[in-house]
Amino acid sequence: MTESQGAYPQQQSYSAPVHPEWPPPPTYQPATDPAAHKRKRNRGPVALLAAVAIVAAAVGGGTAYAFQQLTGKDTVATSGTSTNVVPSSKRGNVAAIAAAVSPSVVEIQATLSSGSSTGSGVIITGNGEIVTNNHVISGAQSIKVRTSDGKSYTAEVVGTDSSKDLALIRLQGASGLKPAALGNSSGVQVGDTVVAIGSPEGLTGTVTSGIVSALSRDVTVSTDENQGQGQGGDGNWPFQFGGRQFNGDTGSSTTTYKAIQTDASLNPGNSGGALIDASGNVIGINSAMYSSSQQSSSSSDAGSIGLGFAIPVNTVKSDLAKLRAGSKG
Repeated sequence: MTESQGAYPQQQSYSAPVHPEWPPPPTYQPATDPAAHKRKRNRGPVALLAAVAIVAAAVGGGTAYAFQQLTGKDTVATSGTSTNVVPSSKRGNVAAIAAAVSPSVVEIQATLSSGSSTGSGVIITGNGEIVTNNHVISGAQSIKVRTSDGKSYTAEVVGTDSSKDLALIRLQGASGLKPAALGNSSGVQVGDTVVAIGSPEGLTGTVTSGIVSALSRDVTVSTDENQGQGQGGDGNWPFQFGGRQFNGDTGSSTTTYKAIQTDASLNPGNSGGALIDASGNVIGINSAMYSSSQQSSSSSDAGSIGLGFAIPVNTVKSDLAKLRAGSKG
């Protein structure tokens, strides 16, 4: 991907209810017969799994993922509050966060009729469901994904939601991948430490850090499948912010979402990658950035100037059921 002016929407997995693996409560009262009670006590594995499910319901996040491994179900690891993906003693340590979360971030290469698009994605299930930006895979004829260990996969689009610039793709023949823990973006505050992981300019696994510089920024993006494509993968996805347009005309069909603003350095190819909190939870999907690198030849104006935007992870979680149902909107 080559450099381009302006904001780079950060390049594009169903919105299921949180913890869909938990069974609904029984519609009858538990048996009180002593013999039945004894029989239940003898069913050790079932009792163990039930206990794990109850604990998962209480604390979410990492426990939900443990339940997934015990039952063999492939469900999203989510957190109602915050989990410690990194040890408490390493909270805020960029190296520890990068080591823990990098295996859950992938590079995406989409082949288009008019060129190619490079972006990033976040693994949310062990069998290869990946959340990314819709603009990363919009109009793609084929999609290739490379994981942090260098393995390559072919991916298919499961569902898209252009109104939120989100998409869900699934790797073919993948298993045993490490899902990211989806945190709670409603608890994010201005000044919080954040880490961004993605593939800017095709540099897989690049890690940058910064803080949350603002919340609830109105970012407007195009919903036209053909808008912003055809520049040979240079990341020129148009968007509007603060009454101005960046990376071209967004056209007449647009949508606006509330974004997390960060000063963590983002560049073309970070689109669809992870914005992570100090505990290692994904709190956003990087989607757009502004750079003045093409507005002036002066070296003082080149590169990221600390205006990046991410789609809050709570928006992603609320949209998963729609994406998993195969929505193509």
